[in-house]
Amino acid sequence: MASEKKIALVTGANRGIGLETARQLGHKHVTVIVAARTLKSAEETATKLKAEGIDVFPLKLDVTNAHDREAAAKTVGDKFGKLDILINNAGVGAQDGTLVNKTIHTTEEELQKVFGTNLFSVVAVTRAFLPLLKKSEAGRIVNLSSILGSLGLHANPNSPIASVKTFAYDASKAALNAFTIHLAAELKDTKIKVNSAHPGWVKTDMGGDQAPMELPEGAKTSVDLALLGPEGPNGRFIHLGQELPW
Repeated sequence: MASEKKIALVTGANRGIGLETARQLGHKHVTVIVAARTLKSAEETATKLKAEGIDVFPLKLDVTNAHDREAAAKTVGDKFGKLDILINNAGVGAQDGTLVNKTIHTTEEELQKVFGTNLFSVVAVTRAFLPLLKKSEAGRIVNLSSILGSLGLHANPNSPIASVKTFAYDASKAALNAFTIHLAAELKDTKIKVNSAHPGWVKTDMGGDQAPMELPEGAKTSVDLALLGPEGPNGRFIHLGQELPW
């Protein structure tokens, strides 16, 4: 059944930045579909957010699973009839969790796993939900990237990320940024906007306790891009309102 209220889907919404993004959108009166790899995790997240007065719907969606993607798109279509916001938040970091430069020694297994989640699954999820986004009056797609995907900054020896060369992760986010640029160009004659978000270095399981940013600030970029007005940016790489170099 179609709804006048904005409908947002957040992948990987059961923890970290995804959960906080869902929370902030919910408090802005958006109906939030919280997607997680298991229905149990999605339902537990929904229960938590409902206790805060948020209109929320749990959804099983392992982004790497083709059957899950197809079933999830059908469920959302049957229940809501459209999708206004897709936040491709689910992602994985370096396989060993370190920031050691091991470019030439990066295993094929790590490349396949990281690209499989951070790029291939994002493309596939977006493809599955694009027909519903096209039914929105102002569709928004937000791809969770990272400043570590900036080729310009990596190539500058004086940049703040110059010493952080985690090849599989960095390359997957650079490729994700390319997807943002290409999809935004393909959809330029529609009402859909596509942007990459750098949340910042945030205290999460991936970011670690030493990260300087707390979750509420880390989710802010995604939320702002999800709720962009018609004059907002399209096909850009954004952090807290500022454009980053590709």
